[in-house]
Amino acid sequence: MTLRLNVLAAAVCGALGFAGATAANAATACGDLKNLKLPETTITLAERVAAGDFNAPGVQRPLKLTKSMCRVAGVVTPAIKFEVWLPEGNAWNGRFEAVGGGGLAGIISYPALAEAVNGGYASSSTDTGHEVSDTANTWTLDRQRVIDYGYRAIHEMTVKAKAVIDAHYGKAPEYSYFNGCSTGGRQGLMEAQRFPDDYNGIISGAPVNRFTNLHMGQLWTAHATLKKPGAVLTRDDLAKVSAAVLAQCDADDGVKDGMLANPRTCKFDPSTLQGFKPEQIEALKMIYKGAVNPRTGVQVYPGLEVGGEGPQPNNPGWGLIMNGKDIFAIDAPVLGGMGFDNPNWDWKTFDFDRDVALVDAKLFGTLNAVNPDLSDFKKRGGKLIVYHGWSDPGVMPQQTLDYVASVREFAGKSTGGDGGAYQDEFMRLYMLPGVGHCRGGVGPDQADWIGTLAGWVEKGKAPASVESRREDMGKVVMTRPLCPYPQVAKYKGTGDTNDAKSFECAAAK
Repeated sequence: MTLRLNVLAAAVCGALGFAGATAANAATACGDLKNLKLPETTITLAERVAAGDFNAPGVQRPLKLTKSMCRVAGVVTPAIKFEVWLPEGNAWNGRFEAVGGGGLAGIISYPALAEAVNGGYASSSTDTGHEVSDTANTWTLDRQRVIDYGYRAIHEMTVKAKAVIDAHYGKAPEYSYFNGCSTGGRQGLMEAQRFPDDYNGIISGAPVNRFTNLHMGQLWTAHATLKKPGAVLTRDDLAKVSAAVLAQCDADDGVKDGMLANPRTCKFDPSTLQGFKPEQIEALKMIYKGAVNPRTGVQVYPGLEVGGEGPQPNNPGWGLIMNGKDIFAIDAPVLGGMGFDNPNWDWKTFDFDRDVALVDAKLFGTLNAVNPDLSDFKKRGGKLIVYHGWSDPGVMPQQTLDYVASVREFAGKSTGGDGGAYQDEFMRLYMLPGVGHCRGGVGPDQADWIGTLAGWVEKGKAPASVESRREDMGKVVMTRPLCPYPQVAKYKGTGDTNDAKSFECAAAK
């Protein structure tokens, strides 16, 4: 990998007119990076940014930069915008941390870039080839831009960012990491599957790895609640459902704390709810069950989990995808625009028998990161950390469990050995109790994922439990160990229930 980067750096320096330049002596001043020549790429900006407040485009509040940096922006044909941020001088830790996007992307992830640079990393982000200002989502009708969004943009950003880093510092990054959640989680898995040489380590949070089917799953909730009179579930209704679930199952892990250590152990029956209409009870059952083909009974996408129905701190609960009036905003451009080439598509016409195969035939291979064969990523020493909040209302947690299980099963069949042991050598899954989509909720939603991953990649320190925390107004109010799935954090019986030291990893009930 280093050899390839050095060759690329030499080519870059040659294009810049550095006679006989190599990666060892190719250091380029920030402003001169504007003249960098890269394949299918135009560098549009190269400027020094001082430490302090930085007003990033489209970000409401100034970002706090603790380090001065070189900011480089460019465009890869046809329209993939990217930025590379380079900590100044000795502030660079010698590493590269690319950051993922969210939703339909369309923006540079400036806050994540700032966080990475403040940590000493050179960093990069991309809008994946379209802009959020395209409110009509016309880009979804352009096959090339759908491909760029699906997988090409992240890889192109990665290659170009490494070349910029090499040219600026005069050496390639010693280690390269990818850090993303939601769409960023899918991007991370896509990198491990399609481009296993790009990164030494990947953090994949709440990955939308079966992207097309996820939006069918979200559409299923709309069909369940909006197509039948009386089936709508308000946020107050959902809060009552959560309360009933917690009343039944909260103490299963040894402590009542407003969250379930593992919702799969809670056998909640919506029929026991009081004060709900039969249509609402039926809608709840449909949502928990998830989308299925009505003719064959084959699962199209998993359902949502018990315990995360109602609003929580910084987590809207199921209200994220259910507003009582219309479908989730992203479903229409994905299924209507990308799937049916029809911006005016009527979501009520979607047929879960006929249309699933039609959409997947067109989009599955482009947008879905489902390949369980990660052997090439593993062979080159790659490490992968996957995490997901149990109270995620946007991406169904069971899908992440299913994907991780598919990797283990494939490993066992392909090696003829213990798939679990093989998987443990390079992949870990952590399920976060009470945590919403990427963050928020009643559970501890923050952890040093990048530090944990770097310790595994660089020092061979395989993570067991990972300490997480929840903050309120900047103050840590709870810490908990996150346990490798299927283990859960169980209360020891004594000590502060908001202190990680009072818990230990154990088998779920």
